[in-house]
Amino acid sequence: MVGSRRGQKGSMRFLKWLLHNPHETEEEDPFLRGITRIESLISKLLSILLIGLVIVAVVDLARFLVADLLREPTGFFSTTLIEIFGLFLNILIALEILENITAYLQKQVVQVELVIVTSLIAVARKIIIFDFEKLGGLDLIGLGAATLALSVSYWLVRRAKPPSKSGQD
Repeated sequence: MVGSRRGQKGSMRFLKWLLHNPHETEEEDPFLRGITRIESLISKLLSILLIGLVIVAVVDLARFLVADLLREPTGFFSTTLIEIFGLFLNILIALEILENITAYLQKQVVQVELVIVTSLIAVARKIIIFDFEKLGGLDLIGLGAATLALSVSYWLVRRAKPPSKSGQD
């Protein structure tokens, strides 16, 4: 009986934590407060799921690398390094998305600079693993145009951002 009460208290604490939004105020309209609580709940659930995904991806990558290194000829990758880099970049992109969600939870604002950097990493991954045999020049031009647009966007956002007091950005 005592154990089930503790379990209920723990469940209630977890539910309160999920629904808690540090940015809401008592003066806020109840409807808007409900929406911000739902946003907070969804963001926290996405964070938890993404952490699980990253852990599984890292374990899978480690398993893949070990298995590939033990395959004949031993000590050499049978998979191209480009494919392996693609797997690493997938995990890096997932971590960047997690950082975007964390920044949103902390400040209740989507940080455009982080979104652009994440997009640049995703496009860079596509360029790194680009298969010239299957894809054409038009695809490569599209990736180049996306890279240029994102780079210009990043430059504009950084230029418009006031310098920080600590000198670090």
